Parts: sequence; structure tokens; C-alpha cells
Amino acid sequence: MLLLLAEYLQQYYKGFAVFQYLTLRGVFGVITALLMSLWLGPKMIRSLQRLQIGQSVRTDGPQSHLSKSGTPTMGGALILASITISTLLWADLSNRYVWIVLLVTILFGAIGWVDDYRKVVEKNSRGLPGRWKYFWQSVFGLAAALVLYFTAQTPAETALIVPFLKGISIPLGAGFIVLTYLVIVGTSNAVNLTDGLDGLAILPTVMVGGALGIFAYVTGHVTFAEYLFIPYVPGVGELIIFCGALVGAGLGFLWFNTYPAQVFMGDVGALALGAALGTVAVVVRQEIVLFIMGGVFVVETLSVVIQVASFKLTGKRVFRMAPIHHHFELKGWPEPRVIVRFWIITVVLVLIGLATLKLR
Repeated sequence: MLLLLAEYLQQYYKGFAVFQYLTLRGVFGVITALLMSLWLGPKMIRSLQRLQIGQSVRTDGPQSHLSKSGTPTMGGALILASITISTLLWADLSNRYVWIVLLVTILFGAIGWVDDYRKVVEKNSRGLPGRWKYFWQSVFGLAAALVLYFTAQTPAETALIVPFLKGISIPLGAGFIVLTYLVIVGTSNAVNLTDGLDGLAILPTVMVGGALGIFAYVTGHVTFAEYLFIPYVPGVGELIIFCGALVGAGLGFLWFNTYPAQVFMGDVGALALGAALGTVAVVVRQEIVLFIMGGVFVVETLSVVIQVASFKLTGKRVFRMAPIHHHFELKGWPEPRVIVRFWIITVVLVLIGLATLKLR
């Protein structure tokens, strides 16, 4: 939106041409989303408290969580609002990738909103039934996959890129649709499973989102892409604005979500942010790198799968409680220790992911 205004004003003052630079608009995207989150945060928290939209806590979980009962939830709406407004302000709205990622984020957020609303407002402990939640995730994930597949303009846009190996790409054909669907829906649920402690999910999301923004920039820059031996995808660099908005909104939310949390993001935030990361990773052709950088999300998901499979097959549990962050709490780790150590692990994994840009 502001890009169009800047282009119009260039005829009167050439200095407005500076807004053509992706890096500048990416920085403004971060700042805008951050300031918006910090400004809207207290207002939203007061509104949620007034409406008594509070978190219900499992009685069979760590006893330290019982004090969190009643903490305002559905705060993920704050993140989505900040991301959406900042992206609409600073991104090139003629870019199809911007709209695809933004719409996927909003639609998955809508699924989470319905689930949260039923739980905390209608007091329905089941929320949105799992089969319907998965159904709508599948519909939106598959729709995004089909759009990306049928609008692809170069073979590189539907090939699987293998990190650490120069020039290795595997043509996927229609298999791209299946992979994209799995990445978007899988990442959405993985972030949702990780969102169980104060700030545990949001900072890894911010770090992975920021790294994907770097991938978007170099993938959409013909010179950098050629130098780094990664596929050049025209127009994908514009996603640095979306990723910047995600970083800013996430940091603003963390201001209120850090231990002890004043607000929780709920499914409305977790499902949306996970879908956003998955979609961006697909667009920039870095699904495997997302798997590396989002290792915390992967381990959290695997811990649930292993726990359920073990209990059904043997009647025994592998972990004291799943997802795995609760296992460490029940072993005696204070909540802040679990959170910070998972953050540290994510920092290392993100650096490994970024190293794949050069180590080929």
C-alpha cells in the first residue's frame, strides 16, 4: 500500500525511490508490527480479562501450571493483526506470494479461533472436534499446494532442494502438492504442540521466521541465488516483508507472553504461525532446512507420536508426559529453564540452517 504511494510521490521527489529496496521495507515491517503489538497488547489483554476469556489448565499436568488458570488466551489474534496490517502497509500487493502466505496464515488462524472460542467462551472442553480441525487444515493446506503448483513458472519452484549439496534438486512433479500439504499442515500442528509454556513457541517461531526471511531475500535475488547455488525464484524476495512482520509481531507478543505470561496465544496464534512458516519454507524451496531449523517443533511432535504409539502398543509411556517439555518439567526442571534451553537449541539449529546457504 505504502509502496504504491511512494511510487506516486517519486515524480515529485526522487528520494521516495528508496522504498523500492526490499531490505528497507523489511526493516519497516519489523518495526511496524512490533510497535503495533506493543500498542495493542495491553488493550487486548484488558478486553480478554473483561470478557473472562481465560485459559483452562489440565489438572493432570505439572502442578505449577494450576496458577495459570484464567490467564487470558486467544492472544494470537494480536499477532495476526500486527502481521496483516504491517504486511499490507509495506509489501508489494501485486505479488502473488505475499497473498498466498498471508491468506494461509489468516485461514489457519480462523481454524484456531473457532477452536479457542468454543473452549473458553462456550466452555466446550472439546473445542473444535479434531476431525473437523484436521479437515479444514487439509482443505486450506491442499488449496495452497494446488495454487503454488499450478502457478509455478519455473521447474525450480516445484523441485526439492537438498541442502549442503551444490546443485542437487529433485523434480517432484505432482508430488510437490503432497509435500507442500504435509509441510504446511505438519508445521501448523507442530507449533501448536510446542505452545505449552510461557514464550516457548513464540521465540523459536520468530527465529525460524527471521531466517526464512533471509532465504526469501537471497532466493529472490538473481545474483545472490547464483552465487549461493540456490534456485532463483522471481518475486519471492517480497516475502522478507511478511517474515519481518512476523518477527516484529512475535517479539511484541513475547513482551506480554514471557514468563510469567500475561496472555497466551492459543490455537488462533499457534496454528496460524506454524502454517505461515511451512508456507514460506515451501515457497523459498527450503522444506528440509525448515525441518532442521524447526528441530524443537519436530522433537515436540515426535514425542507425542512416540508416547501415543507406545501406550497403545505396550500400555507403557516413554515419557512422563508429552509433549516433551512437560516431561522435563515433571523431572524437576523449572519452567524458565526448559524454555531458555529450548531457545538455545533453536539458536544453534537456525545457525546450522543458515550455514546451508554457503556450505554446498
